[in-house]
Amino acid sequence: MSSFKVLSVVSEVFPLVKTGGLADVAGALPAALARHGVEVRTLVPGYPAVMAALGEGEAVHRFDDLFGGPATLLAGKASGLDLFVIDAPHLYDRPGGPYMGPGGVDWDDNARRFAALGAVASGVGLGLLAGFVPDIVHAHDWQAGLAPAYLHYAGTRRPGTVMTIHNIAFQGQFPAHEFGMLGLPPHAFGLHGVEYYGMVGYLKAGLQLADRITTVSPGYAGEILLPEAGMGLDGLLSARSHVLAGILNGLDDVGWNPATDPLIAQPFDAKTLKARAANKVALKQAFGLDADPEALLFGVVSRLSWQKGLDLLADSLDTLLGLGAQLVLLGAGDADLAGRFALAAHTHPGRIGVQLGYNEGVAHRIQAGADALIVPSRFEPCGLTQLSALRYGALPLVARVGGLADTVIDVNEMARTAGVGTGVQFSPVTTPALQLALKRVAGLWQDKALWQKLQRNAMATDVSWERAARQYDGLFRTLAAERAG
Repeated sequence: MSSFKVLSVVSEVFPLVKTGGLADVAGALPAALARHGVEVRTLVPGYPAVMAALGEGEAVHRFDDLFGGPATLLAGKASGLDLFVIDAPHLYDRPGGPYMGPGGVDWDDNARRFAALGAVASGVGLGLLAGFVPDIVHAHDWQAGLAPAYLHYAGTRRPGTVMTIHNIAFQGQFPAHEFGMLGLPPHAFGLHGVEYYGMVGYLKAGLQLADRITTVSPGYAGEILLPEAGMGLDGLLSARSHVLAGILNGLDDVGWNPATDPLIAQPFDAKTLKARAANKVALKQAFGLDADPEALLFGVVSRLSWQKGLDLLADSLDTLLGLGAQLVLLGAGDADLAGRFALAAHTHPGRIGVQLGYNEGVAHRIQAGADALIVPSRFEPCGLTQLSALRYGALPLVARVGGLADTVIDVNEMARTAGVGTGVQFSPVTTPALQLALKRVAGLWQDKALWQKLQRNAMATDVSWERAARQYDGLFRTLAAERAG
C-alpha cells in the first residue's frame, strides 16, 4: 500500500531559515505526521542558507523560464527534512532575509518571488514529478497563497488543498498590474478569485480557493471571524467558516527539553526542580543582574512590536521594579521599543538586563532560568514562547487572546482549588491590566509551595505535536477521500 503524501509549501523552515513561528511549525510538523504514515516533502525557496544546507541535491526538473530566469528544482535532505528546493538565483540568491534586503525594506519583486513558489507547488501537485504526486498540497501563509489558486484554475484533476494562516496580519497584497505576470486566466482577477480591493491578494487567494482553511489555535480561529482580528478578511472567512478549523500548534519537545538541553547551565525536570536554581543564577550573571536569590525574575523572549504588546511592558517597568522583581529581555524589532528597553537597562543596572537581537541559546537559558515569562500580545495566533515556558517551568503571564488563552490555564480561585493552574492571564490587553497581572504573579511567588505546584502543572502540560498531528492527519485523509470520491 502506497503512503499518503503531502507537499508542504513554505517560505521558511527551521533550522534552515527562520523569521518567526511559521518556520518552527514547518520544521516540526513533518516528523510528527510521519508517525501517522504521512510522507511530507517540504517545498522551499533556494535562499543561500537553504542551498548551503542542502549541498548538491538532485536535479528533478528544470525550468527554462521561471518568472524571469532559468531554475532547477532540487530534491534532497537537510536537518532531517525531505526537501524540494527551488534553485532560482534570479529570485532567491541574494543577501538579507527571506522577504527583505539588508536595509530592512521588502524586496520589490516579492510578488514574483512567491508567485514562483506557488506555481512550482502547483506543478508538483499536478504530477510534474512522477516519483512524488501528493494527495494534499498544504500551503502556509501568504507566501504560499497562490498554490491553491494555480491548482484551482488548472482545470484538471488535482490534489486537495489546505491553506494555513499563521498570522493574518501579513497578507501579501500587490498592485493590480502584477496580475498579468502570474499566468492565471483573466477571470481569476475578481471577487471570487485573487482580487482584493483592486489589488492582487496572495493570502486572500488561498483563503478563497483552498478546499480547507486552518489556523494555529481554536481561539484564533474564532477571533479572525470578527472585524477586530480579521484584518479585512473576516467577511470571507465567515462565509467559509464551514471549512475553517483551529488546530493548536505544538512544540519541538525534543529540542525544547529541560532534562536534556545542552544549551542550559543545569538540566532538570519536574522531579528535580531544585536543580533549576542553577539556571537562574547563571542567567542573572549573564545579564549582569544582582544575585538577590529571592527576587522574582521575569523573562521576555519576543519580537519587539506593537502586536507583541511590548510597549505595555515598557510602560509597566516601574510597577515591576516596585514589586522587587527583575527582568531579562531578549528581542529585536521596533527601534523605539528597543531604545526604551536599552535605556531602562542602563538606568536600572542589576535589575533589568537586555540583549537586543535573537540568539537561540540565550532563549533557552531565559526559559530555564526565569521564574515567569511575560507574553502581553495584543493578538497571538498561537505563540510558541509560552509553550516553551510551560515545558521549562517558567510560569507564563499572558494576554487572554488567541493561542495564549488556549494554552495557559489561569490561576484563578477555582483553578487553585482544583489544582490545575499553569500561569496567569490578563484582559483587556492594556497597561493597567498588565500591571495588575504582574502583581498577581508577585503574590503567587510569595507562596513557594504553591509556586512549585504550578511549575509542575506547567511542566506536565502536553505541548507536543502529537495532538495536532492527529488532527491534521484526519483532515488531510478526509479531504483526500472526498476528492477521490
